[in-house]
Amino acid sequence: MKRIASFCVDHNKLTPGIYTSRIDGDITTYDIRMRTPNKPPFLAQDALHTIEHLFATAARNSRFADKVIYFGPMGCRTGFYLLVRDLSPADSITLIIETFQQIADWKGEIPGTKPEECGNYKEHDLGGAVKEAKNFLPVISGWKETDLVYKS
Repeated sequence: MKRIASFCVDHNKLTPGIYTSRIDGDITTYDIRMRTPNKPPFLAQDALHTIEHLFATAARNSRFADKVIYFGPMGCRTGFYLLVRDLSPADSITLIIETFQQIADWKGEIPGTKPEECGNYKEHDLGGAVKEAKNFLPVISGWKETDLVYKS
């Protein structure tokens, strides 16, 4: 089988940030890398799960809502993938930064945490998600389109 594009990125050189993972027609996949690969600590599962719920909800309620296709975690627990349609790189960066700011400021209930809404509704950590967002914001603050390219 052919090696998929994300496995062709040298994870030994990858640092936290936002990267263009792939472009398929009008759909762009962004690699939102919150941790350095292969160097613990990785994102805690309960905080990762909460970030997933908060980001997906906030992004799908943002001014870019109709451009958001998918947001979900990486199995390696170092970050997330965001898929958008017809959204410029500059607007994608804006969406990501604004959404992480919302997570950093989140108060109240975590959306989608009732048993009928989530397949693992008890595994959440709002405090952990807020802390992760606050730690990630300085990394991506001032991120530019030229920063979206993986470093080789």
